[in-house]
Amino acid sequence: MAWTYFKRYRMEIDLAEKPPEPVLPPSYLFLPWREELLEHHARVKFQSFRNEIDANVFACFTHEDGCRRLMQAIRRKPGFLPQATWLAAFQGKSPSPRLEYCGTIQGILDQETRLGAIQNVGVTPGHRSRGVGSALLLLALAGFRGAGAVRAFLEVTAENEGAIQLYERLGFTVVRTVYKVADVPAGR
Repeated sequence: MAWTYFKRYRMEIDLAEKPPEPVLPPSYLFLPWREELLEHHARVKFQSFRNEIDANVFACFTHEDGCRRLMQAIRRKPGFLPQATWLAAFQGKSPSPRLEYCGTIQGILDQETRLGAIQNVGVTPGHRSRGVGSALLLLALAGFRGAGAVRAFLEVTAENEGAIQLYERLGFTVVRTVYKVADVPAGR
């Protein structure tokens, strides 16, 4: 094992103005938080991050059980905000259309500072570049604003250029650079 430092950006957005209404892609559903969806959030989180740079930064993303424990921990945090926590699903048009869960986002609100924290935005590889991530973010931002948040923030690994472009397009700006140390196995 070797210690590696990952450059990450803290990005923030002002919520003084109402976020735009999300454009929901055709055949996609966006499900508000319900306790019985926790397992689906965890599975989507695993499928979204297991082969990405963030799996090097956060080891929990490399195992479905780690994602389940992470999701449970997020759910138990003070300030967990159901209105900023969403699950995306694709509904096919086959003779027996079943839901394919494909996106997740979670939010926590600090009541004292009125600052919303986006925990994870994950979209499974087969559903990227279709507007799912944008819709999830806009739904979460609306949930934060409705709960009285004045700003929202997230952190993103600097190498994740696609995510950074998405966040900037929605109005997030980099306010700080931080470094996350991780114990990365050799050869990874």
